[in-house]
Amino acid sequence: MEACTLLFLLVCLTLLQLHMHEALSMLGKDPTQGFTCLPLNSSNFDIQRPYDLAVSERYSFINGIHKLWVLSDDKPLSITSHTLPRTEIRIKAYGYSSGVWQFEGHAYVPSGTSGVCIMQVFGSSKRATTLMLRVYNGALMYYRSLLIADDIYGRWFRVNVIHDTGAGLVRVFIDGDLRLVANDTGGASHYFKCGVYTQNNCSYFMESRWKGIKVLKLSD
Repeated sequence: MEACTLLFLLVCLTLLQLHMHEALSMLGKDPTQGFTCLPLNSSNFDIQRPYDLAVSERYSFINGIHKLWVLSDDKPLSITSHTLPRTEIRIKAYGYSSGVWQFEGHAYVPSGTSGVCIMQVFGSSKRATTLMLRVYNGALMYYRSLLIADDIYGRWFRVNVIHDTGAGLVRVFIDGDLRLVANDTGGASHYFKCGVYTQNNCSYFMESRWKGIKVLKLSD
């Protein structure tokens, strides 16, 4: 039993050292370096919102800023859905099952919005998503387990999410700094989403704003 425990600790230490080395090697680097930016237009933005409301009642696009909001007692995205309320942009035409893909966007979360996912990588063999970035009381979290950034209310911050399907890894950068390296959870297909999707212990009103949304792919 003691030998197994020691082996487990050595494996954990090795993984931690590898992640720390990677984080140090990424300091000062642009996470989009080596990637190709793919064309996006309005047809790529599928606005998912409560099924009984018009798009304009939960979404606006003014001066290059996507504003999305939802209430905790709103309806789900379809009459047959059992999911919680959301207003999200689903990026269409760039679903993927292999390769290295990246989402970039500048996000803004007003004070008071809490218990909500503002960005996700959809698709997994174990659950619905490979990645969720959630907001709880001004902190940006990986699901609800790891702190990625704190004090995010009321300011714009740059979000870069890289999904390396071959390596089975997801990396999250905030304002150019590597904040998370996590294993993905498999899955045959994936796509990016951002906005507001109700989670546990949510506020009544939830809102996020996005600008400069990009989808990038690692150049061959």
